[in-house]
Amino acid sequence: MQLQLRLLVIATFCSSLLGCAQPSKELIPKQYIAYKTAKNIVIDGDESDASWDKAQWSDAFIDIEGVNKPKYNTKVKILWDDTYFYILAKLEEPHVWATLKQRDTIIFYNNDFEVFIDPDGDTFNYYELEINALNTAWDLFINKPYREEGNVVLNDWTLTGLKSAVKVNGTINNPNDIDKGWVLEMAIPWAAYKTSYFHDNVPRDRFWRVDFSRVNWQHTITDGRYARKKDANGKFLPEYNWVWSPMGVINMHEPEKWGYVYFSSKEVGAKDSFDIPQDDKVKWELYSLYRRQKAYFKTHESWATSIDSISKEPISVDGNLLKPSLENHKTGYTISVKSPFSNKTLIIKEDGTIISK
Repeated sequence: MQLQLRLLVIATFCSSLLGCAQPSKELIPKQYIAYKTAKNIVIDGDESDASWDKAQWSDAFIDIEGVNKPKYNTKVKILWDDTYFYILAKLEEPHVWATLKQRDTIIFYNNDFEVFIDPDGDTFNYYELEINALNTAWDLFINKPYREEGNVVLNDWTLTGLKSAVKVNGTINNPNDIDKGWVLEMAIPWAAYKTSYFHDNVPRDRFWRVDFSRVNWQHTITDGRYARKKDANGKFLPEYNWVWSPMGVINMHEPEKWGYVYFSSKEVGAKDSFDIPQDDKVKWELYSLYRRQKAYFKTHESWATSIDSISKEPISVDGNLLKPSLENHKTGYTISVKSPFSNKTLIIKEDGTIISK
């Protein structure tokens, strides 16, 4: 029932086949270099660990559409070792409250912090983790984005071995004082994302597609208890969604827009560099055409048969003109383009799958 409610929330909020209306301006995914820590990190919600002191804070979160500055600040630090993916989140909040105590309830009905991870960056088979200020977790495995038919969400998937802790700078669920916020510290075992027993999935000197989201609700206080605020008609007011790498739309489930976390094998305190692969930028353009095809289908109840029908302007990446071609078939379509950087042919299918040849 909880999972059905979540799907209903997504479907109601993003009712079009496209998912949500797309932004008018291009948004470049954020980047973060996560360095390796040689010292064990104690997961206790305390940000003063020596390894964290050496790590850099991320850019401050922005609202999910990439337009407005959030009311309260949020930022993260990331580290790793051969066993864990470490995340430290710091959330400014004058009223720290939470009510949900049972694991795998719909945690975003409280203020929460969320982690989205797509290890291979193909937008399929990705993971979501939500935690509130009571350190109650909800972990999910999603086989493909909500925009695709046949989407399956495994609510009973468990992030085995997760360590997490919350430290409140103030007093939780006490409306009689003003808090400073809360710190969430977590260690996610790489083993939880392995696809086979012998799979060495530790991303040494590689990147994963990752994003972070913070859900924040307007609240009321009745008889000393916090609750989500309702409008005059008794409906809950919409939540704020503040994220690390903005989506341009109010929908976190477009994994192709998530940020890039590069796991440097250099020890924290060192300096490294990372550039987004140019072929990934070509893929961004393919995903843009894919979303336009979905919009076209919604209007015309058939797929477009030419690129000109969904894209009037020339498409280029880093000054290189792309020449995509569109081919329809009985069950859908493919859009293909030859990368000017790798000379590989990149192909996107009607379900969002990308093939490289």
